[in-house]
Amino acid sequence: MSDTASPGLFDRAIRRITGAWRDMAASVSRDEDDGIEAQMRACLAGRGGEVSARNRAAKLAETYLSLDAEGRRGFLRSIAGFDSDPEAVDAAYAVLQAAADPAQSVAARSRLRRALEPPRTRLLSQFTTIPDGMKFIVDLRATLMGLTKADPHLAALDSDMRALLANWFDVGFLELRRIDWDSPAALLEKLVGYEAVHEIRSWRDLKNRLDSDRRCYAFFHPRMPAEPLIFVEVALVKGLAASVQRLLDQKAPLENPKLADAAIFYSISNCQAGLAGISFGNFLIKRVVAELSGEFANLKTFATLSPIPGFRRWLDRQIAEDDGTLLAEEETAVLLAHEPAESGPACLANLIGRRGWTRDVVVSKLVEPILVRLCARYLLAETNGRRAADSVAHFHLSNGARVERLNMLADTSDKGLKESASLMVNYLYDPLKIETYHEDYAGEGKRHASTGVRKLARGWA
Repeated sequence: MSDTASPGLFDRAIRRITGAWRDMAASVSRDEDDGIEAQMRACLAGRGGEVSARNRAAKLAETYLSLDAEGRRGFLRSIAGFDSDPEAVDAAYAVLQAAADPAQSVAARSRLRRALEPPRTRLLSQFTTIPDGMKFIVDLRATLMGLTKADPHLAALDSDMRALLANWFDVGFLELRRIDWDSPAALLEKLVGYEAVHEIRSWRDLKNRLDSDRRCYAFFHPRMPAEPLIFVEVALVKGLAASVQRLLDQKAPLENPKLADAAIFYSISNCQAGLAGISFGNFLIKRVVAELSGEFANLKTFATLSPIPGFRRWLDRQIAEDDGTLLAEEETAVLLAHEPAESGPACLANLIGRRGWTRDVVVSKLVEPILVRLCARYLLAETNGRRAADSVAHFHLSNGARVERLNMLADTSDKGLKESASLMVNYLYDPLKIETYHEDYAGEGKRHASTGVRKLARGWA
């Protein structure tokens, strides 16, 4: 569904936005040079007051959207070219160095800060004055991020844009809103398009996820009121959920949310690629926990049912590089007794590499304790620098969760098998310990886990 619904929606939005910009741009003097850099200089010059400045910004934005991929790269390079004036910076620094007293030093530092501020930040800020200008800047950065690797000028522009957006999208400015079946159709359509964890396959699927025993919350920015920044889908159930297929089963009976004792966060999706590196997830989860606690006094457990997207890739690499320590002797013996192979790890790879292995009760029971143990090691011991190797684990651990339970056959979709050999994990959010766990992980890299999971990783974590 997401492949067919969203493009039409976004095309309609672009037509509406560009139509408004075209009307504004029409009042810009035809005597002005239409070259892109000339338009940028005119925007920075600020002739004619605020209305003229907005109209010029609208014309510049309209020009950008009319360009092909190479033209847009050139546009971004032009913006990047409006950097700080080296001579002005040197002069301001010389004044600071020569300052004879504290008062002169304060004034000189202020002058140096102004000299260091590149004109491109003022240019970018002008886009916020036009209709949907904030969304334009976010999308502009999304394009920019794919071009920075081999271009230091664009990398510097990206750094400036990220700093601007981090200020503009401070969590204090964001609004938490619940999305339900009565929300505007355009917003529901965007929800379908932005879902990044478990694809929404139909309107019936979407309605099921927004039913009375489900909740969906999103952060919005006041300058992008129709565009979710990040959203979380929640199931109100009894006990920890252990299977996403059961959780999303459209034929399952409707539960009474007032009898639920657990809120399960089963999908968290970032919606705006241009806001990468600006974190909202930790604040979203804390706000939703508070919201649900206020609505349902019976809720005692707040946890996720999360994918482990890097586990299978890590496991395959460990099997390929095995030095004889990946499996315990008894694990190897059990595997080779079931099926001959050149080694225990090779046998494991053969078994979980077969199509339909999760439906073979004997095989799934045979490999379950091995996969669960190795997954516990992966989550609690494997690193990427100072952080957890798994990206989703890093997200939840840095937000103050602990690894609570591993679930075999929790995601038997093709994606679940490819990424995590069917395993999913429950991360537990204890409202009384969120801050402590966050500080332990952020400061020392300490990963909290339940006693059961920690026992599984004994010797590694």
